[in-house]
Amino acid sequence: MDACFTTFDEDKDGFISIPEFGLICRALFRNDRGKVYELEEDRLTEIFGVFDTDSNGLIDRKEFETCWNDWIKVCTRPKSAFLIVDVQNDFISGSLNIKKCAARHDGSEVIEPINKLLDNVPFDAVFYSLDWHPVDHVSFIDNLHLRELDESSGVAKEEARVYDTVTFKGPPMLKQRLWPRHCVQDTWGAELHKDLKVIEHGVKIYKGTNPEVDSYSVFWDNKKLTETSLSSQLQEKGATDIYVCGVAYDVCVGATAIDALTSGYRTILIDDCSRGVDLVDIEKTKGTVIGSSGVIVTSSQVKAMVEGRDRRPELGYKLAMEIKRKAKKLSSDIKTMDH
Repeated sequence: MDACFTTFDEDKDGFISIPEFGLICRALFRNDRGKVYELEEDRLTEIFGVFDTDSNGLIDRKEFETCWNDWIKVCTRPKSAFLIVDVQNDFISGSLNIKKCAARHDGSEVIEPINKLLDNVPFDAVFYSLDWHPVDHVSFIDNLHLRELDESSGVAKEEARVYDTVTFKGPPMLKQRLWPRHCVQDTWGAELHKDLKVIEHGVKIYKGTNPEVDSYSVFWDNKKLTETSLSSQLQEKGATDIYVCGVAYDVCVGATAIDALTSGYRTILIDDCSRGVDLVDIEKTKGTVIGSSGVIVTSSQVKAMVEGRDRRPELGYKLAMEIKRKAKKLSSDIKTMDH
């Protein structure tokens, strides 16, 4: 830390100014092929302000210690989790295989690049999510007769078709897209595809187990009523970065990536390891991820990022904003306790 501070304190006044901090960012956000990633001026100023805690326009050694430990070290030595979403038989060749849908994608195309990553990239943790539905699950169109629709439902029960969205009577009221029966617990359709490599220490996360609510995200059900075990296991492993891929791009993969970002993780969506249902919705998913300081990459770029040799400014900004959020919450909690 001291060597870094001394190197970038160019005027030797014992502080890091905004221009000097800009030089740190130029050294930090680059890849091992010599490419320097530009950081927008407003984001540079925002990040600087996170560590300039006394707001005097300078970062002293004490402030820089926090910057070094909480930000620079994470950017250069991230703890990476690989999250493989729903690469299950029913989505590849079974009842809800995405080849039947508008995008005409083949879900099996994700398996080879995912396996290559598992073979070649030193992830700190690997997770496999599985849709794991009970037979009476609310999302199955052939279970529509089991529940009452609300009067506000735009589609009547007798008119509903696969992929329509209906509204079930509450409480709570539930908007639900209707799917073919899929990924029923302990059936062939719910199994991970036989060609997908399952590593010895990989962790399986089961979702969609509540018959009354669907669960696209691997973090939460769609009503945010119940968490899976993913969050606690990521915290246990000290993960900072989550690499997300699988099927379907615009449904469960996208929902998971967005929840990862909302939960404060630096989030990387792997484009060629994901396949989806609708091309327009896939583009919307990409836009949401990028707009939330996530990154979309190809599998060929992943190893250098996991090893800290390719450091993206979007992820650095995301981390700094999470540090700021936690500091603000801590300050608010302390004030509440004092009163």
